[in-house]
Amino acid sequence: MYKELIINITEDETRVALLEDGTVVELFVEWEYDSHVSGNIYMGRVQRVLPGMQAAFVEIGLEQAAFLYVDDVIADDIREFEKIFLDNGDEENDNQPGVENEKISHLKMDCKIDDLISEGQEIVIQVAKSPIGSKGARITSHISLPGRLLVLMPTVDHIGISRRIVDEEERDRLKDMVLSLREKNHGFIVRTAGEGVKKEKIASEMSFLVNLWESIQKKSQTARAPAVLHKELTVTLRAVRDLLTHDADKILVDNQSAYGVIISFLEEFMPGLVSSVELYKGLEPIFEAHNLEGDIQRALKKKVWLKSGCYIVIEQTEALVAIDVNTGRYTGKHNFEETILKTNLEAVKEIAYQVRLRNLGGIIIVDFIDMERKSNREKVFNALKDALKKDKSKTNVLPLSEMGLIQMTRKRTRKSLTKLLCEPCFYCEGDGYLTSKRSMCYNLYREIVKEARDMVGGRLTLRVNPEIAELLHGEKSGLISSIEKKLSKQIVIYPNPDFHMEEYDFFEILNK
Repeated sequence: MYKELIINITEDETRVALLEDGTVVELFVEWEYDSHVSGNIYMGRVQRVLPGMQAAFVEIGLEQAAFLYVDDVIADDIREFEKIFLDNGDEENDNQPGVENEKISHLKMDCKIDDLISEGQEIVIQVAKSPIGSKGARITSHISLPGRLLVLMPTVDHIGISRRIVDEEERDRLKDMVLSLREKNHGFIVRTAGEGVKKEKIASEMSFLVNLWESIQKKSQTARAPAVLHKELTVTLRAVRDLLTHDADKILVDNQSAYGVIISFLEEFMPGLVSSVELYKGLEPIFEAHNLEGDIQRALKKKVWLKSGCYIVIEQTEALVAIDVNTGRYTGKHNFEETILKTNLEAVKEIAYQVRLRNLGGIIIVDFIDMERKSNREKVFNALKDALKKDKSKTNVLPLSEMGLIQMTRKRTRKSLTKLLCEPCFYCEGDGYLTSKRSMCYNLYREIVKEARDMVGGRLTLRVNPEIAELLHGEKSGLISSIEKKLSKQIVIYPNPDFHMEEYDFFEILNK
């Protein structure tokens, strides 16, 4: 599979698209005024401690206070326990992280949030999840600094190897190498890109990350909360660092300045990949040249049509995402059960693709068309699991129920594409519906009858949207006649093209 990164940069906006065989599968967008904060390190001030929730709100300089859970607070006794346990852990337990986590959890259960931190206290934290909607950022005291080959975890004494590195000899080589090179009991994770890398390069990046952490610590000694101590790389350089080599074979960028920055970054950290970068010089906008704009707009629609004529509907709420599968225009050629199975299997591929492209997260409920046979339900379940394997975000899928529902979760670390690129409709304010024009006429009738009794003038002026005015002059003119008779007042209707469909006002005209 051929993969490439397409980077489009304008004055204030950067868009990075990951393509697989020419199809966009992931999209990252960042604006200069609203940059991605996940990974940033701050000196924060504890704003409020909530013992009942075992959590706290911390002011870090964003619009909303960040959320800190008790498990994300470093306690000296827990840290010491982790160090002793991990130092003495055997190889079997190293391969079963749940074992030590369960023991550590028992110790953490005895810790209360108000014993660990207090209101007004200043603490160094890192953003684990950016703010999403009305929810503030999720933060942690456990710092991690990612490099190209390694991730430094200065608060944990543990060495980990990427699961993508499967060769046991290579895993052992890397672990021994890191243990021999580190000077302090900092934790490290060797990333996938570290496979086969020589000791000198590992040592160089290890030194760079340790020096970076010491610099951050030095800043924290003089910084006054809330303050930024360290900013994560821009979306462009994050894409280069995290996606190039294993997730992309080529980078195409349409901005000369950004091209220079990428080349400089690669020359310092990954000189062998400089030839993978190309400056786009075409006259047509780079996303248009690769037919990406249509796919992006399609990913913002609720209804997605499939080739067979069936379609899926994707609805996002605050708590979950609901996906509904419908046969649409597809009628099949053979028996009904086979038609349903083919529809569901086609929908599976599109659902996995849309979940990844739209970056849908949290709880996701998929309502497939009901199938009689258990074997067919298992086929759909297994097909969905297989389709989600390409997704780097962690997913957990439960089997298809007899009602045709699949429940799944997907790790949410940033805003979905819809939340990122769209805002609530100024007309319906995000409801998705408007009061019907006929209902508006009856609402007006009741409102005028209620409010106009105390008006002393002989005439009332009613201002409404032109479409409502047309209905009141025509099909619903009887309502106006009824008001005039009931109140003994004349109603004069004025259409106002600037009025919302549900907007109106009325006022009295005094007789001279």
